[in-house]
Amino acid sequence: MKTLGQKLTIVFLKALSYLPFPVLYLFSDIFYLLVFHLIGYRKKVVFKNLENAFPEKSPKEINEIARKYYHHFCDITVETLKMNRLPIEKMKKHIVFKNPELLNRYFHENRGIIVLCAHYNNWEWNSSVQHILDHSLLMVYSPMYSNPPMEKYMVAMREQYGAKGVPMNQAPRAGLSINKGPDYNLLWLAADQTPPSGAQYWTTFLNQETPFFSGPQKIALKTNSPVFYHHIHKVKRGQYLVEFVEINSNPGKDEEHAVLLDYVDIVEQIIRKQPEYWLWSHRRWKHQRKKEQQLIARNTKPRFEKQIDEMLNELNQLKSL
Repeated sequence: MKTLGQKLTIVFLKALSYLPFPVLYLFSDIFYLLVFHLIGYRKKVVFKNLENAFPEKSPKEINEIARKYYHHFCDITVETLKMNRLPIEKMKKHIVFKNPELLNRYFHENRGIIVLCAHYNNWEWNSSVQHILDHSLLMVYSPMYSNPPMEKYMVAMREQYGAKGVPMNQAPRAGLSINKGPDYNLLWLAADQTPPSGAQYWTTFLNQETPFFSGPQKIALKTNSPVFYHHIHKVKRGQYLVEFVEINSNPGKDEEHAVLLDYVDIVEQIIRKQPEYWLWSHRRWKHQRKKEQQLIARNTKPRFEKQIDEMLNELNQLKSL
């Protein structure tokens, strides 16, 4: 019975994907009123996360960020549903990749690369990046063990543009092979969410002790593959611009936690600039660091602070693609 209900849900979601964007955004507005004002979906989690991340902000400011977050969350929900009916030629009108040449030059040097992003803006639409890449795209995802039909549906949507989905438990093996030709793979993953207890590094993030996946750092060191940050900027509803930032071209020659710390610096700076676009409803700080676990000190002077600030200021001037 449970599986039948899950399959019927997929049928319903596929039916919704036929609706045009204006109708879907109308549903988003209604959905926002329900989840924020009536149901209060994970409202305690969202407000607790915001209050801990921004202790300097007033209750009024926290409430305003939360309100904007829920509205944005509803938008990306309907946008993700629409992916089912967005072939690549249509998707190109909604998301533009600004500087893919930074990535592609490494393909011609016979080097795989690692691209890290965050659950920020519409991260699901990032799967359409394959059409501008010379590398073969491997997208790491977290399996939905309790809902196989939904997992199959989501993976199919992500793979429709040419990417290959890689379950989280297979990511280390996939990552260690990215430099093997002839394809030379690009390993893409959103590395900002809660990792399993056995595969984590601890540092401070948004005013709190926070665990991060150890995999990206370890893979970067072992393969000496260039590492990029993938920033997705919301221009307006249904329009996004992606810019790539090179974090490290030779991580194997850098300090042990350099990639992790630069990634954390970049993500935090972006969130502080426009906090409403991050995934605040995730229980990001549900674990506490054990005494025997090392707390890695953050960079005293972030290496990319000026570059990220200039990028965000430039992107915020955009009104349309």
